[in-house]
Amino acid sequence: MDLGIKDKVALVTGAASGIGKETSRVLLEEGATVVMTDFDEERLRRTAQEMTKYEKLLYFPADIRSPESLGQLHEYVKKSIGTIDILVQNAGATGAQGLFHTLTDEDWLYTIEQNLHGPVRAVREFLPDLRANGWGRIIFISSENAVQPYDNELPYDSAKAGILSFSKGLSRSYAREGLLVNTVSPAFIETPMTDRLMEKRSAEKNMSLDEAVESFLDEERPHIELKRRGQVEEVAAVIAFLCSEKASFVNGANYRVDGGSVATL
Repeated sequence: MDLGIKDKVALVTGAASGIGKETSRVLLEEGATVVMTDFDEERLRRTAQEMTKYEKLLYFPADIRSPESLGQLHEYVKKSIGTIDILVQNAGATGAQGLFHTLTDEDWLYTIEQNLHGPVRAVREFLPDLRANGWGRIIFISSENAVQPYDNELPYDSAKAGILSFSKGLSRSYAREGLLVNTVSPAFIETPMTDRLMEKRSAEKNMSLDEAVESFLDEERPHIELKRRGQVEEVAAVIAFLCSEKASFVNGANYRVDGGSVATL
């Protein structure tokens, strides 16, 4: 399927691994120019080296929590290719975990800085680009946690719920200029982030990684009816669609890629 994004310019944050990496690959396959960014400079460099067959790939390290770092990234984009048409705001982190009474202000601030303030700053920095050409897309990566909060991840739950509200409100501001804003909410995708969580569970419960995943599905995510972790390819396909001309009447929506994990409408 031709997604109609050939020669569009996309910026993908959190692109060094997982969903961001696969989304970058899919957009490149569709003919877009992709700027990959991530705060982990070494991992970003290694990822870019793995993808050298794509001539339209650029990369530059940046931390979305830092206005200064985002400004440097923007200068690089301006000098290299001009303006962007697509922003895939994927960068985020689970942050502090534990029951509410165990969490400090610092735990909350770190998680919200990474998962809410960072995306706000990224949009603020690149909004002039996205409004410039009469065609633009912003895709935020939220989470099942936004609508189905878990009591041991309250800072993350709250930040991701904020992303849904931010995205919906933003979608009303610039749609008539051709800038469409949507959200994708994955659940338990096989990424380095969930690998780390499962490795920790494996060690704590003295079981294999596969057993840790299986027990987590049974005990913590019983509504994932497919009884497996999702794959990054399955999330990237939805993101790519929302970036495309095929999604020209989709605005302010939240697409859940969760295998049924969210148990309500």
